[in-house]
Amino acid sequence: MMARRTARGFTLIELMIVMALIVVLAGIGLATHANSQIRAREAVLKEDLFRMRDAIDQYSADRGAYPATLDELVSGMYLRAIPVDPFTDSADTWQTIMSDMNPSALSAQPGIFDVKSGSDRMAMDGSQYSDW
Repeated sequence: MMARRTARGFTLIELMIVMALIVVLAGIGLATHANSQIRAREAVLKEDLFRMRDAIDQYSADRGAYPATLDELVSGMYLRAIPVDPFTDSADTWQTIMSDMNPSALSAQPGIFDVKSGSDRMAMDGSQYSDW
């Protein structure tokens, strides 16, 4: 009696199914990773805006006027350095909003009242980063 040999190994269909599953799982992982990087950059932007706005408020409370430039916040030791916008990768792209002229003190110069991101990109929630 002759024993029949059975082939050992995987069939082409089994290998294709496994490869398809690996590709699907890798795609999900990459999408999740990309979204987590964007969420982290958004968190950094929110924190930077909060810190700069807080420094502007402290400066105006201490000195009775808003700073003329963001560099005054650094030289006045309200900030260590002007933060880098995480979406433009530059500390020079912040958009500043100047205060209105004070009618009771016409000699006072308008200063920086608010700061916003210089990015023209959309946030994950559908808003513009420059509106934050």
